[in-house]
Amino acid sequence: MIGPGVGARVMVATRPVDFRKGPDALAALVGADYGGDPYSGVIYVFRAKRSDRIKLVWWDGTGLYLMAKRLESGGFKWPAIQDGVMRLTAAQLGALLEGLDWRRVHGGRRPLAPQIAG
Repeated sequence: MIGPGVGARVMVATRPVDFRKGPDALAALVGADYGGDPYSGVIYVFRAKRSDRIKLVWWDGTGLYLMAKRLESGGFKWPAIQDGVMRLTAAQLGALLEGLDWRRVHGGRRPLAPQIAG
């Protein structure tokens, strides 16, 4: 999949936005309504009123990305609608983008170096 990397920081705007907005308008919304910096490399996730649409905006150091997805059937599992943003892990974002319940994704295990018995 072309998109954000594994170590990405992800913020989800929990209120639906006007999906006619493009990348510049969504970036302006990040700064004005959520107090974030749209050019910091953080991925901002937006939802439409209908639960089957999602947009992501992020800056990669050379330009502003806009990624949009519409599910053919079903809907994305969204957090409760409230003011503000909430943070997701990159793994939770991956689950959200696949239409899965991101709340069931937990932090991964850290690899351990083998221990030599001695």
